Amino acid sequence: MTPTLSPNTQAILLLTAPLITGPGSSSSDLLTPGEYKRIARHLREIQRQPADLVAPDAAELLRACQLVIDENRLQRLLGRGFLLSQVIERWQARAIWVVSRADAEYPRRLKARLREDAPAVLYGCGDISLLESGGLAVVGSRHVDDSMIDYTMDVGRLAARANKTLISGGAKGIDQAAMRGALEAGGRVSGVLADSLEKTSMNRENRNLLLDGQLVLISPYDPSAGFNVGNAMQRNKLIYALSDASLVVSSDLNKGGTWAGAIEQLEKLKFVPVYVRSTGGASAGLDALRKKGAIPWTNPQDVDSFDLVFDVDMPRPTESLQPGLSLFSNNESSNEQSVASALEPLSLVKPEQDAFSETTSSDTQNESTPADALFVAVRNVMQRMLKTHMKDVEIAAALDVSNAQAKIWLKRLLDEGVIEKQKKPVGYIVKQNRLFE
Repeated sequence: MTPTLSPNTQAILLLTAPLITGPGSSSSDLLTPGEYKRIARHLREIQRQPADLVAPDAAELLRACQLVIDENRLQRLLGRGFLLSQVIERWQARAIWVVSRADAEYPRRLKARLREDAPAVLYGCGDISLLESGGLAVVGSRHVDDSMIDYTMDVGRLAARANKTLISGGAKGIDQAAMRGALEAGGRVSGVLADSLEKTSMNRENRNLLLDGQLVLISPYDPSAGFNVGNAMQRNKLIYALSDASLVVSSDLNKGGTWAGAIEQLEKLKFVPVYVRSTGGASAGLDALRKKGAIPWTNPQDVDSFDLVFDVDMPRPTESLQPGLSLFSNNESSNEQSVASALEPLSLVKPEQDAFSETTSSDTQNESTPADALFVAVRNVMQRMLKTHMKDVEIAAALDVSNAQAKIWLKRLLDEGVIEKQKKPVGYIVKQNRLFE
């Protein structure tokens, strides 16, 4: 991946990143994630982009942003160009790449699932394409006994044999055991770090794996940032968002990052199935997660049974989805804008026709609400997409919607008999008798 930073990414770094060049160096008054979200939204509304803030004629735009963020504060942050050039040189020397939400290379899974809550900037080392491969997330406590380490390494080894990417957080204990098991068995691993990306990527053993394309390490935090409990808690949602299923090997009860991340998945985000270890010593934390909807791990022993853990229907999100009103999580957009933004990424729509032009007369008669019209367009697009087999997470990423929303549409299409669900390989495909309709 090229180390060259896009103008948009450079502007976002100036606004949000500490740009740490050495021990004790840090910038204050950075935009918080919430503040950056607001200014990014404002720029979209006036049809501008972050790179425009550092253009030679940016003075008028900075004044236009005064309503959102103080103009003098923006000028101070954007004036850190020399410091940015220093850290870019440092990152390039260590093969660390940086992408922002404005870049095409930014992981689509994070954009589709986290939307505005996806990190504005992502730092990494290794093959970025691994982040799109899905796989099994394995999380757990730092302090565990040897039996739990062996158990977790076995899970990592099986993931490697099944050709599934292993996703974890790189922390001591369960995270590192899962990653080590997969890597030693020749598997692929995505490590989502809460701190010390630079130090971890420079480790000699990791370096070879990074160069071989077997390992990718990423972090939403500066590569030189030290450990911070809040950062460790926040990065958990990225681990789940990059996966197709998750396994909690161990967890404290009502405390700790593992517990918080699992609860967030079970009660709010619902990106993927959450499994919990079902053998070995008792755990009050795992028992409590099971009562909240986590699934007992099936303890697969071979590739075929391992594949089945990914074939679990997800429940609907806690918040009810009102037709035409809350299909999307982008709160700053009107309903019409949400419909447009949902259809815009669908490059499979023929360029000479809009997404609503291929409806039949019966479709038109049933378009009584914006939601009905939207689903007609979704049906047409999915029929073209699913001429070849696709997983639900791949469909969600292609449509740029959450996995939960994709599941809702897929269920409707299954009920209508438009598509069918396959067991091996797990996924969806249009029914043969509908291919030429």
